[in-house]
Amino acid sequence: MPNKFYITTTLPYVNAAPHVGFALEIIQADVIARYQTNSGKEVFFNTGTDEHGLKIYQKAVAEKRDPQDYCNEYAAKFSLLRNKLNLSYNNFIRTTDPQHIKAAQEFWKRCEANTDIYKKKYIAKYCVGCELEKTDSELVNGKCPFHPDREIELLEEENYFFRFSKYKKTLLDLYDKNPNFVIPLHRQKEIYNFVKKGLKDFSISRLKNKMPWGIPVPGDDSQVMYVWFDALINYISCLGWPENQKKFESFWGTKQKPNAIQVAGKDNLRQQAAMWQAMLISAGLPTSEHIFIHGFINLAGEKISKSSGISLPNPVELVDKYGVDAVRYFLLREFSSTEDGDFTLDKFKIRYNTDLANGLGNFAARILALKFQLPEIKVLKVDKDIDEKIKETKKIADQKLEEFKFNEALTAIWDLIAFGDKYINQTQVWKLSDLKIKIQIVSNLAAILNSLVDILSPFLPETGAKIALLKKGEILFPRL
Repeated sequence: MPNKFYITTTLPYVNAAPHVGFALEIIQADVIARYQTNSGKEVFFNTGTDEHGLKIYQKAVAEKRDPQDYCNEYAAKFSLLRNKLNLSYNNFIRTTDPQHIKAAQEFWKRCEANTDIYKKKYIAKYCVGCELEKTDSELVNGKCPFHPDREIELLEEENYFFRFSKYKKTLLDLYDKNPNFVIPLHRQKEIYNFVKKGLKDFSISRLKNKMPWGIPVPGDDSQVMYVWFDALINYISCLGWPENQKKFESFWGTKQKPNAIQVAGKDNLRQQAAMWQAMLISAGLPTSEHIFIHGFINLAGEKISKSSGISLPNPVELVDKYGVDAVRYFLLREFSSTEDGDFTLDKFKIRYNTDLANGLGNFAARILALKFQLPEIKVLKVDKDIDEKIKETKKIADQKLEEFKFNEALTAIWDLIAFGDKYINQTQVWKLSDLKIKIQIVSNLAAILNSLVDILSPFLPETGAKIALLKKGEILFPRL
């Protein structure tokens, strides 16, 4: 297990095309997966699509389509991100997959055997956008703050419930024993305070005659599983659980040594860090190791809202216009890893021209131009101060990645580029007549460039290959 690494994104609903908000999440996960692969670990990187629930059913009905056909169309759009964003995931799960359905039903049976599932009549306020029940204290002017364009629905029916209230102390103990269970710290405190106030059992099924698009409840054909109960199980069904116990334990981990990293947005904190963990404990399974929570991307200072017509750009269109590594770099560098950020095309272009065209691109061009001026040379041993700067940068970047601080890792890497530019200007290598000194300086610069290719590979996987193949006069990042 020390050489195994598991990471998963959340599964986006297939009720709309991908936008850069989800692109941010899956690129962050991809960077970590690539970094761990480069460190010598065998990585299981999971993503996919969430395809059940009232929101998707209503959408399909409104378009007079079969729900499965509707899901197939949108799942294909998310599957396209693999090539467009140059992602390294090795598993794409759909919650309509037969293996997932089988695993979800087995998981239900285990929670039921632990007396954590029961049936009752209830009335609840429900946000279809979140697919979650809402208390009055969570609503703002009677609306969900995450989906203010949707009306809160009133549900009144008999459903199955999960005994969430039973796990207050267990969850608090989990957080106390693992102070970095949720990253960043303020999200850990947020979920701790939520649980400490007391937990309310939540509904885990829906009447089939009202909402038939879901996984059948074992032993009760009149009910289907609540979408959150079903969807969360993808994190282990993707490993072949429960049949493939060896694969499950080697990647997900054991109760003594959990191994799973989950990446999610801040609106998923409760589901990932509390509901899912309680479900795992109920089913007798290991909890996650870490939950990394990122912020939202707003558009030009405005929160995303379908009712107001404010929507984030499609990442595929951005990649087609500006290139995949330019999009990856902007999302990873412009935004704090854990706080909300603001997307504008002007910010994108400024970051592109400043950091990629004038920064990395220009630095690479300067070094290659110097190399082309020299005869075929044997690379010399790198000077001590240059070597120390390279090693320091690698150490900082690695540490920041261990802490999920992508923007800070890239800041350290761009400091190395600035260091290299300063070195060129200070030595004025282009003016030197002493060939031996000139070769030494160019060897130092080549070492910096080669190290950049290596350190940047998890972030910008295409760029390293391009640098290695650049010919005289070619431009790595043309100015916009």
